[in-house]
Amino acid sequence: MVAGGQVAQGPEVAAFERALARRFGTPAAAAVSSGTAALQLALRAVGVGPADEVIIPTYVCDALWHAVMQVNATPVLADADPVTLSLAPDDAKRRLTRRTRCLVVPHAFGRPVDMPAFTALGVSVVEDCAQTISPSDATSPVGSLGTIAIGSFYATKLLTTGEGGVVAGPEALVAQARGARDYDEQPDLVPRGNFKLTDMQAALGLAQLERLDGFLARRRAIAARYRAALQDSPCRLPDDSPGHVYHRFVVAVTRPVADVLSALHARGVVARRPVFRPLHRALGIGGYPEADRLWDASLSLPCYPTLTDDDVDRVAASLREALAA
Repeated sequence: MVAGGQVAQGPEVAAFERALARRFGTPAAAAVSSGTAALQLALRAVGVGPADEVIIPTYVCDALWHAVMQVNATPVLADADPVTLSLAPDDAKRRLTRRTRCLVVPHAFGRPVDMPAFTALGVSVVEDCAQTISPSDATSPVGSLGTIAIGSFYATKLLTTGEGGVVAGPEALVAQARGARDYDEQPDLVPRGNFKLTDMQAALGLAQLERLDGFLARRRAIAARYRAALQDSPCRLPDDSPGHVYHRFVVAVTRPVADVLSALHARGVVARRPVFRPLHRALGIGGYPEADRLWDASLSLPCYPTLTDDDVDRVAASLREALAA
């Protein structure tokens, strides 16, 4: 690809987009520079703007908040679901107003959520697939069930282009995102950005896509090994729902999470909270008890395809020791 002389957005990006549309089960896809850029462009595509409200989970990374703010809309926080660790459908419904334009619904940590519970609410749904990509044989892949979908290809994601993202969905909506990702040589001055992916990144993404089913299978095997090793330990294991691809293996503990993380670090195991901190805590507000409970109890164990079985066993043994200390 480099020898061909095309480095910026070009034929490799176009090929990557076609492959992504097949993977997401959507008519079209537009590759962009990051998952956050994809969120912003998806919100614009479904018509979000000033005076609109967008419901997002509080137990999530900050990208959702920033994307809503970047389109001059108002983020409305909703509590977490204790099983999916994503947006709680009942709490999202409770926060609907006449100004609600859409919901952003993450498939958090690799676990698909029940999309009909959200699409039934009568507003647009942006499906956030930054942490979940379905296997190629899925009959209803994540990304195909909402109004529009986004994905992320950051370094820690299920597949990576270093930095990168995608907007996937109906051709008309994706065309809006594609038109807004590049300001150059446009016939008008409608606000646009520079959110393009390069051919170099797309070539890496295509190579990753060829191996993605193997990556996902290995993640599920690691999760099964953790589950067997930790079944009698004093921690709550993640819900093993169909389609879970384990971007993270999230457990809930009864000891203070900070103490457990320190004990794991002392044993050479790097683990983290799944979410840096809930959005409502950054805002200094309350009223999100499930998100608070998850933040106080949850930690994410190492879970990525290059882990060996011995690595997994050592992490599990270290967690058992940390919980017994």
